[in-house]
Amino acid sequence: MRMRPTLTWTPTEDLPPATTDLRPVVDALDAGGVLVLSGAGLSTESGIPDYRGEGGSLSRHTPMTYQDFTGSARARRRYWARSHLGWRAFGRALPNAGHRSVAAFGRHGLLTGVITQNVDGLHQAAGSEDVVELHGSLDRVVCLSCGALGPRRELAERLEEANPGFEPVAAGINPDGDADLTDEQVGDFRVVPCALCGGVLKPDVVFFGEAVPPRRVEHCRELVREADSLLVLGSSLTVMSGLRFVRQAAQAGKPVLIVNRDPTRGDRYALTRVALPLGAALTSVAGLLAVPVGDAGR
Repeated sequence: MRMRPTLTWTPTEDLPPATTDLRPVVDALDAGGVLVLSGAGLSTESGIPDYRGEGGSLSRHTPMTYQDFTGSARARRRYWARSHLGWRAFGRALPNAGHRSVAAFGRHGLLTGVITQNVDGLHQAAGSEDVVELHGSLDRVVCLSCGALGPRRELAERLEEANPGFEPVAAGINPDGDADLTDEQVGDFRVVPCALCGGVLKPDVVFFGEAVPPRRVEHCRELVREADSLLVLGSSLTVMSGLRFVRQAAQAGKPVLIVNRDPTRGDRYALTRVALPLGAALTSVAGLLAVPVGDAGR
């Protein structure tokens, strides 16, 4: 069963006001047992735009859906041309102060885990361990026919060989690694098949309209059950894949704290929403907890 894509959300009720007071976040981390749920807003300071914030990519770009990708060879050609170009820039992104702060909290035993909706690998690059990639990772590709997994760098090499001289200038890069290209720039870009069976290759990420694997969801639910509180960083919680864990925590009586500059679909479940830039906010929290934030990065 495929989920109907949810691309936007508009508040339909009065939501609790936001604050700039970081003390509830500090207190929760000081008590330990915190599970982090992160979204695209955490990576904006690394040069990767989010979907829905100010200047978010949804204002100019409709993400590829699972239905379009699997149902149209033309859509796959357009996706892989744009993703191949975007991958070059995406792969150069470095962890920012927010990622480094989360890694530092983990090293100091304040966290029970990290669930990320991001596909950029920046939590791991900053030094976080045992990160659950809810929506997968752009570092991998999967064959839809035989199920074989492979590294993205190998596919990138094959696409380079199949498309010599492909060097269009993109108008922008999106949170899913997709570059903004016109149909003319895509041209007759050549897509390569699975090297093992000749099947269709797809990035090992959950597209809009595609369900998160059930075992991964259950693992995340178990992490919520084990945690004492849930800290949401940089997510609008528009899609149910993340919102369900906020609802689960709230229903279990566990504090939900959100750091996000804009209102979120989870605000009514939260103890507080702090409307501050993530890098500065988390660096301040680390300072108040006397947790040193290193410069780890790839």
